Order: sequence, then C-alpha cells, then structure tokens
Amino acid sequence: MSLLVVIAALSFLMVAAYRGHSVILFAPLAALGAVLLTDPSLVAPMFTGLFMEKMAGFLKLYFPVFLLGAVFGKVVELSGFSRSIVVAVIALIGRRQAIPAIVGVSALLTYGGVSLFVVVFAVYPFAAEIFRESQLPKRLIPATIALGAFSFSMDALPGTPQIQNIIPIPFFKTNLYAAPWLGSLGALFILCAGLLYLQWRCRCAAARGEKYGFAPLQEPEPFSDRKLPSPFIAILPLLLVGVMSKVFTLAIPKFYGNTHNFVPTVVGQAAPVTQEISKIAAIWAVEAALLVGILTVLLLAWKPVATRFTEGSKGAISGALLASMNTASEYGFGAIIAALPGFRIIADALRSIPHPLLNEAITVTALAGVTGSASGGLSIALGAMADTFLLNAQAAGISPEVMHRIASMASGGMDTLPHNGAVITLLTVTGLTHRQSYGDIFAITVIKTAAVFVVIAIYHLTGLV
Repeated sequence: MSLLVVIAALSFLMVAAYRGHSVILFAPLAALGAVLLTDPSLVAPMFTGLFMEKMAGFLKLYFPVFLLGAVFGKVVELSGFSRSIVVAVIALIGRRQAIPAIVGVSALLTYGGVSLFVVVFAVYPFAAEIFRESQLPKRLIPATIALGAFSFSMDALPGTPQIQNIIPIPFFKTNLYAAPWLGSLGALFILCAGLLYLQWRCRCAAARGEKYGFAPLQEPEPFSDRKLPSPFIAILPLLLVGVMSKVFTLAIPKFYGNTHNFVPTVVGQAAPVTQEISKIAAIWAVEAALLVGILTVLLLAWKPVATRFTEGSKGAISGALLASMNTASEYGFGAIIAALPGFRIIADALRSIPHPLLNEAITVTALAGVTGSASGGLSIALGAMADTFLLNAQAAGISPEVMHRIASMASGGMDTLPHNGAVITLLTVTGLTHRQSYGDIFAITVIKTAAVFVVIAIYHLTGLV
C-alpha cells in the first residue's frame, strides 16, 4: 500500500504538470495527500517541518540566482546583444545550423560553471532570435536548450563543475575528471543522437509548412535599432559570466576561509552568525558573476537598455518569481516523498539488481525520477547505498572512477520528467506548455538515459576508463 501511495503521488503531480496546472499549488497537495494516506497525524508536522523547510531553504539559497539570471537575460535582450550574436552566427554557419549553435552556447555556459537555471534565462533571448530568423518552430527551443545544458555538459563531460559531477567525489574518493574516456564517449553519443533527433523534428515541421509560430508569453521583442552592436562586444558579457563564475569560485574560499562569523548588530548581545563557506561559495560566485555580466551590459549599452528597462524588467522579475517558486515546491515534494515508507521499498528493491554498474545506474536514475531532481536523487542514492556500490564494484574489479561517472550520468537521466523543476523553469521562461514542448524534452531524456547503458557496454567491451 505504501508503495502505491508514492506512485500515486508522483503520477498525480506529473499529470497535473503536464496539463498545465500550477506546480506551486499541486506539489504540496500531492505530497500531503501521500502523507495523509500513510499517517494522517503527520500531515501538519511534515508540511511545516519538512515541505516548508526545504522549500524556504531552496529559496533562501537560489532565489537571487533566479532573479539575477532573469535580469541578465533581459538586459542582453534589450541591448540588442542577442540579435547581434544571432545575426553573426547565421552569417557564419548559415540558417540551417541554428540548433547546433544554441546547443553549443548552452553547453559552453554549463561547462563553464554557470547554473543550469541561469543558462536558461541567458540563452533564451539568443534562441528566440535565431529560431525566429531561421523560421524554426519555437516549440523546439526547450528541447534544444535542454540538450545543451541538461545533458552531456552537466554530468558526462569530464571536468564539468556542475553539482551532479561534484556529489560523487567524497563517496568514491575521485575528482571532477573521473573516467574521462567514458565520459567523453557518453557525451559524444548524447550530442550526436540529440542533434540528429532535433534536426529530424525540424524536417518534419518544415514538411508540414510549420514556421516559428506565435506564443505571446515571454516572447522577446525584436531589436528595432538599425545599427546592431559588434558581435565581439555582444558576446563579452556572456563570456564574462562563465569566466568570472570560475574566478569567484576559486577566490571566495581563499578570502573567507572554511567558515565565516559575523555579529549582526553593533549594540547588544546578539549571537554571531556562522556560515560554512564551502556550501555557499559556488552560489555566491554565480551571483557575483551575474552582477558582473549585468553591469557589463549596462556599461556597453546604457542607452538602449535604460529606455526600456522599467517595463522589460517587470516581466523578467515575474518570470524569476514563478520559476523559483515552481522549483522550490518541487524540492519540498521530493523531500516528503523521500521520507515516506513507500520510498524505502523502492530503494530496497533497487538493491537487488545484481550487476554493480546496472544496479547503480538504475537506482540513481529511478530515484532522480521519483524526486524530480538529479542532485536530489543522486544524493539520496549515494547517501544510502554508496558503500554497497563500492563493495560490489571492488568484487567485480570495477574502478571507483567508473562508478563516479555512471552515477553522475544516471542522475541526469530520468530526472527530467514533467514535474522536474528545471523543466518547468525552462517552459515558464520560454512561455510554452508541456503539451507544446515536453514530448521533445522527453526524447532528449530518453537519449540521455540510454547513453548511460551505452557507456556501461563500452566499458565492458573495451575496458576504457
């Protein structure tokens, strides 16, 4: 019964999200409905002590990232920088290469350490411009950005600084570059298969006479000034965000140390506030990098931005509020589901898979799908079963580096189900619905999940690490 409760809650939320209902409303309803069917006395305590705690904790950490990311994307759009880059890209590689161009920009930012949510805000104006110029269906933009930001650059490429590649390190005593050959081959498979799929979808749309289409929500306004900025100037803020994110990530821990204390008042006997810098340095780094990017755009294009900033920023801020609340609600939902007895049944059943790599891959991707979070599913799986994974791997002669790479890649597999926070953010930012765009996002999800098993097969056939 407890297992059916978890499955019902997950199915209910996925259907609600797919049908366009607000996850902010339906995530707590689904989570608390599951608690009600499990132990009615825990509904109020788990709502306050778990759902709201996790939701508020997520907003405390990440809302500034959402807000600054949305403002950065908006000023890039208002300045005409997005159109300048699009025009230059079209002139360089041709209109038919719009999808590879957006995938490349998204992947570059993600591999540079920029948060996935920020990548969505930053790349969307470019994507809208180039898809509009090339008359490709707007509904394919989410899948295109997802291929660049949510797949190979997030967890397959060795060295990527995204959290999905960081979480396995303490469990397997590895580093960011674990299993470089396997990771690179997996990334190549995802990139090639994803591009082939998206290009096929474009050809199908062209055969039907489908063009860009009209979606009034979140549609960037075409830049009206005749004279566009130089593309070399236009790309500078985007590059600075990626570079400065890395610089601040290295500099902040050196400046503040491992922990930092301050007294929040000059008078009185207030207790000091202590913060673990290692847990928040990456977030501070992204926020600082985005501020640098925004200030750079204002410095380089003050006049066109200033004349339209008041109205333009309202939409950006509304989008940031909605996207962050959606994702925070998902975070609270995942926390409650992970605390239910039915979730333990799922975790225990996954332990019975005999092959070490298959066991790890299926366990991680299944838990990521249930919680709707790659990092959440990965943390739960490794926190509960890392020792078992390692013991089984050692008995089979499998390197911890391979375990690291498989766990990391598997976390970014089935996590992007309809209730995933990043998926909902992506659709919110682009002004599209699940009905319009999720089918293609799911196809990328299937390719990404299949890549994990392709990598396992390559390892067994070649022994490459």
